[in-house]
Amino acid sequence: MITLPDIFLKSPIAHRALHDEANGRAENNFAAIDAAIEKGFGIEIDIQQSKDGQAMVFHDYHLNRLTEGTGPFAQHTAAELRRLRFRSGEIGVPTLAEVLDHVKGRVPLLIEIKDQDGIMGPNVGTLEREVARVLTGYIGPVALMSFNPHAMAVMAEAAPQIPRGLTTCGYKPQDWPLLKEATRAYLRKIPDYERIGASFVSHQWTDLASERIEELKEAGARILSWTIRTAAEAAEAARHAENITFEGYVPA
Repeated sequence: MITLPDIFLKSPIAHRALHDEANGRAENNFAAIDAAIEKGFGIEIDIQQSKDGQAMVFHDYHLNRLTEGTGPFAQHTAAELRRLRFRSGEIGVPTLAEVLDHVKGRVPLLIEIKDQDGIMGPNVGTLEREVARVLTGYIGPVALMSFNPHAMAVMAEAAPQIPRGLTTCGYKPQDWPLLKEATRAYLRKIPDYERIGASFVSHQWTDLASERIEELKEAGARILSWTIRTAAEAAEAARHAENITFEGYVPA
């Protein structure tokens, strides 16, 4: 098992970088990344796959919320995505390679690979192997995670030298309506932690007091939390977690 470096616990982690659309900083884009680096925060980014198989830095499965484009993200090529205008005014969805070259190891980078299967199943691998290829030779603190444990199982084979974790939560039905209850119940127990060689979880802060999180903590897992939006929430999360992922405010 590759452990999560302590640097991921020393400074709060900006969720999708230090974004602020009203001030021209779109989620997961360069202005938000630069703002986080300037303040010394770690950065969490999301990875989706373009139609032609490139690892792109973008959260949503659809383009409509963040950009002037429409339709599913995965139905657009990297070239098309890099021409998109964000509602913040920025142009282009960056590739993972571009973001790595921009960050250059200056702050810790927590990379979440979005589920490409659709139902948290095993129909994954292409994006994960592309992420492993792009990360080859990167000098700087980096860690990988996903809600889909199958994605991290692939990363264990494709990039065993990079710390792995799981993004986890209580899987409330109203938050995950597209998943079957059996799948929600399974994932809620975080049963794949040992199987994939994980060393941390990033868990929803409102569920940090769960019995399973306490078990993992006692077994040596590092516990991160998401997504903190106020100082009061950060104080509550600190009772259980070693660091926060935050947005919507700037931690002291």
